[in-house]
Amino acid sequence: MGWSEHLAAIEAFEDIAFDAALLRELEAAAPAISHRPIRFSTPTFKEYASSELKGCGKNSFPAFSITAGACALDCDHCKAKILEPMIPATSPEMLEAKVRDLVVLQDLQGFLLSGGSNKRNEIRYERYYPVIEKLKRDFPHLKIAIHSALIDGPRAKAMESAGVDTAMLDVIGAQETIREVYHLDRPVEDFEESVAALCATRMEVVPHIVIGLHYGRIMGEARALDIVSRYPVHSLVLVVIMPFYAAPGTFETPSPEAVGRIFLEARRRIPERDVLLGCARPAGLHKRATDAYAVMAGLDGIAFPADGAVAMAELMGRPVTQQHACCSMKIGGSLKTRVSCAA
Repeated sequence: MGWSEHLAAIEAFEDIAFDAALLRELEAAAPAISHRPIRFSTPTFKEYASSELKGCGKNSFPAFSITAGACALDCDHCKAKILEPMIPATSPEMLEAKVRDLVVLQDLQGFLLSGGSNKRNEIRYERYYPVIEKLKRDFPHLKIAIHSALIDGPRAKAMESAGVDTAMLDVIGAQETIREVYHLDRPVEDFEESVAALCATRMEVVPHIVIGLHYGRIMGEARALDIVSRYPVHSLVLVVIMPFYAAPGTFETPSPEAVGRIFLEARRRIPERDVLLGCARPAGLHKRATDAYAVMAGLDGIAFPADGAVAMAELMGRPVTQQHACCSMKIGGSLKTRVSCAA
């Protein structure tokens, strides 16, 4: 049975017209990826449930913002909206108190620390490092991830010394996108230098590439993949632009087929490391098609998977697990498919 027939047999995909040419490419590449396990991540910083997987009632891996909802860049695609669901931690004391409470009350396993950038796309975490050191000393099991933004060597080393486990940053491959979408006066080379600085530490480095970041057009993704492929990153996270954050009419939505081809190219370019589909991507039928392409392209993980993704993975024979943490991190044991956390 070919993949068109497999997809037709999955109820979640009955209203989706998959691209026949892309399906042929994906099926031809399948022997190289069919053995790869796939991890479905359902981190607890937002509610989630599907017909195939359940979320977790415990707040075991939350996201904190050190700037609450503020960001100096005010990028066209985001307008700081991505910060809104995060827990405000606008002082080190606030972060420490909230983390200690969650360790006791919610069996905290780790957290993501983020925040809005300054006008140079930097986030100054330095005053939080003593608290991070203290928390890691008192709770060695905690896994801490940070959105680093742009960073230099000394600041990356300070982040490592504080005890941060995982550093994430967006990699942009088009100068036009940096200038027009991010309103930022820094070159593409600064993004590569940030990747290099982080990779010179012992932290797990997890770059992110936003597909369609240039107003929904594919521009710069290939160069961003070039940058990532040159360094010993831990894994790569791909996300898809979500135009509903932007001013009406400024962004279009890249088609699932265009996104699927980026998945396939990323898998070819970075065959030995995890390539993951992160939280951000358009909803509805677009998400179902996108997630199906991610499974078929051999991506190693999907955050908050749409209906049908688990079924497609099982039809392909890919081993399936679930974890209640950020897709960029592996924390503790994985859960078997369709099993939620203890209440």
